[in-house]
Amino acid sequence: MYNNPAVPAAAGAGSGTLAMTGAGDVFWFALAAFALLALGLAIKRIIPVRGTKA
Repeated sequence: MYNNPAVPAAAGAGSGTLAMTGAGDVFWFALAAFALLALGLAIKRIIPVRGTKA
């Protein structure tokens, strides 16, 4: 099923070898950025907003 020999991730081959799906490192960075953006928006939605003192 897999013709590629498993290269250990600790060997410095890059994070793309962790899951040999054919996707490059840019895909994983974009996925991490999306996850951090979603987490930030969720935290912003949970924390109450202070009203302005007039």
